[in-house]
Amino acid sequence: MDIGAKIKSLRLKYGLTQEELADRAELSKGFISQLERNLTSPSIITLIDILECLGTTPGEFFSEKAEEKIVFTKDDMFEKADPAKQIIWLVPNAQKNMLEPIFLTLQPGCSTDPEDPHEGEEFGYVLSGSGILHLGVKKVRLKKNASFYYRSSEPHFIENRGKKELKMIWVSSPPSF
Repeated sequence: MDIGAKIKSLRLKYGLTQEELADRAELSKGFISQLERNLTSPSIITLIDILECLGTTPGEFFSEKAEEKIVFTKDDMFEKADPAKQIIWLVPNAQKNMLEPIFLTLQPGCSTDPEDPHEGEEFGYVLSGSGILHLGVKKVRLKKNASFYYRSSEPHFIENRGKKELKMIWVSSPPSF
């Protein structure tokens, strides 16, 4: 762990100059400068004082949390396919998140599994093909470049009555796929 860089990062996060941090911790600006460049090491008492001035604890400061992944490639994605449809989960382990985006391909004459009403909302964007969104007793036509958004408070599913594959991005919150 680069203690100096981490202290500097916290200092900058809170908009403090080296001099302001030094004043708060009753140290010299030169000491803070050397510390951030790893040219000196603080005593445990001094480090605790600095961390207190930066609004953190030694436990938080030294915890090595894995950086959260924000960009995903094809290798990260999970696919489930059968003759009727293909579902690709675009974000791995999305069930722990608030949104669950999928890439859905429906073959002609096929549909998604009907879903019972549940808490949440759903959004979709049709990339190619066409289909029918069944939302309660309503049937809404979906065409290429159309998007949809609804609360999941009624039974719902999507059907491909066309002659081409229906491809779309579908996002549900909370995750339900």
